[in-house]
Amino acid sequence: MEELEYYENYEAALAKELLKVCSSAGMLDDTLLASDDIDDKWADYANDYMADAIEQINGYPEVAIAWAGFMGMAVAKWWDVDWRRNSGNEYRKLYGSQGFDNMDDHIVENILGEKLGTFEAQRLSGTMYSCAQRAITTIRKENIEWGTPKAFYILSRTVKVMYRIGAAIQLKRMGYKFEKMRTGLADMN
Repeated sequence: MEELEYYENYEAALAKELLKVCSSAGMLDDTLLASDDIDDKWADYANDYMADAIEQINGYPEVAIAWAGFMGMAVAKWWDVDWRRNSGNEYRKLYGSQGFDNMDDHIVENILGEKLGTFEAQRLSGTMYSCAQRAITTIRKENIEWGTPKAFYILSRTVKVMYRIGAAIQLKRMGYKFEKMRTGLADMN
């Protein structure tokens, strides 16, 4: 139980930290936009993503972490366009021509529709790399020995947060926002 609480606290603190990074970059407004459909899709992709990320983590830690954010953006885009049709998309549909290696470029250009090299494409990539670097710094502060079960669980929680951050960024880009609603319940007293 204590271990689970540790991981949950880590995940919440990381989400808060990355939300600050994205808010100061103008990519989010201090709110982590979300959809249950998008969040639930993480469970479908997590095992495949982790297998790819673990292969990259030693040589390319930013890639292993940042690509989850791009994946969140892609799923949010699919959700907005036609979730009935896109909800069954396989994980490999996120791969670029070089598989996992250029997943980011494939998602930005072919799923999000941003031409590579444009200001917006560079802004998306820059934000994901900034978040990945902040996540790596946060992981290092935890003083976790690489190759341990704890390191695996921390990486798993980290990429899940990145996925949710990417989805939130894409939702905001598509015009979604949280709004307070009056329910009239206060008037009933």
